[in-house]
Amino acid sequence: VQLVESGGGSVQTGGSLKLSCAASGYIFSRCGMAWFRQAPEKKRELVSTISSEGTTTYADSVKGRFTISRDNAKKTLYLQMDSLKTEDTASYYCAADCAGGFRPPYWGQGTQVTVSS
Repeated sequence: VQLVESGGGSVQTGGSLKLSCAASGYIFSRCGMAWFRQAPEKKRELVSTISSEGTTTYADSVKGRFTISRDNAKKTLYLQMDSLKTEDTASYYCAADCAGGFRPPYWGQGTQVTVSS
């Protein structure tokens, strides 16, 4: 199982980034997927989820600004982040729920997003 995030970087407030998560080693289309984030000295936060059927959920803090999507043919998860704020600065991780929860080994190594004013 491998989940590899990409697309992080540095951007100014109000800017946009699109994260990708390339999955391999399991049946991507059958699993729910999620993006988590963790800022230094803060608890890990669930940002957004998408079920195998495409149903999405968002944390209140990102609702209306972030869009989660998936391409089952490409085995890739995405997170479009618009209107970025400094409080969005964190390491972003993708994870898969293939057996009743988001747990190892279905976790990526993370990609850093830094938003500056």
